[in-house]
Amino acid sequence: MGWGNVRAETGWKRAEPEVVAAIAAGAAQLPAAFLLWWIHSLAGDAYGRDYGGGFGLACMFLFAPLYLPVLGLVHTWAHTLPGVVLADLALGRLRWPRWARHLLGVVLVGVGWAAVTAALWDWPFVTTALVLTALGVLPVLAMAYVRRQGRGNWTTRGIWWRAGAGSVALFVLAFAGGVLATVTGLIEEYEPPELSAAQVAGVWRGEGGAELRLRPGGRAELTRVPTEAEFGSNEDLAVCDGTGNWVFDGKNDSRDSVLVRLTSGSGTGSGCGDETSWTVGGTDSSPELFVIFGDPDGGELRILKRAAAA
Repeated sequence: MGWGNVRAETGWKRAEPEVVAAIAAGAAQLPAAFLLWWIHSLAGDAYGRDYGGGFGLACMFLFAPLYLPVLGLVHTWAHTLPGVVLADLALGRLRWPRWARHLLGVVLVGVGWAAVTAALWDWPFVTTALVLTALGVLPVLAMAYVRRQGRGNWTTRGIWWRAGAGSVALFVLAFAGGVLATVTGLIEEYEPPELSAAQVAGVWRGEGGAELRLRPGGRAELTRVPTEAEFGSNEDLAVCDGTGNWVFDGKNDSRDSVLVRLTSGSGTGSGCGDETSWTVGGTDSSPELFVIFGDPDGGELRILKRAAAA
């Protein structure tokens, strides 16, 4: 069955204004969604990255009219339309309003995409499914509104003008809600844990079988642990095994840090002897050590988590 036949069987043969509405609504909600994500990120560990700071945010909003329609188009063809078609083909027997069936279809597609991202990139399944579900609501409602008002009463320009005004309104509401949540303490700015040298000592593990043992007294044992590559190397890091020493460096840019130096060992990459500064992150109940190799905003982030006590 071709796409044209699917459109005919599901009543989509003359639904172009509804598709435009879905694209415009999908694009219109993204500035507010990004703002809410950014406010929420203040309560989590950004691992020392600021992603361009205020200049980056200004550029993002300045060029928004250029990339938002593209993102809205991608969202519509990857999420909204598959959910709508699924609802019309497989959920038509449900005695629900059509818009409610479409919402259910979009939810099912969002769950499917959440499963894919969880399998490929280890994204949190439940959180991703909830976010995708939320991003699918407005496009479906916009399509239902256009359909109810009559497709012939809408032009592409009119739809986009309304979407622009709605985007500004959503952004203002998101900003007000974020400020209120911050002022009332519902969202608190992230504060890294404060550890002592005795608390840092122990076993820390990361991806790829990395294990860093920080013995009391300053001895370090490394197994497949990433370290700073030697000076002049074309690589940012080397993966090393061996022994060395460590020292608790106290505050470094308002965070505690641990300096680790391998004195005897080998590994893959360019050199395994340079000093690596691991910064304390995570929370009081679940502390972490992390380091960014290369560009602080775009380099390779490696995280070690404290191993459970045997």
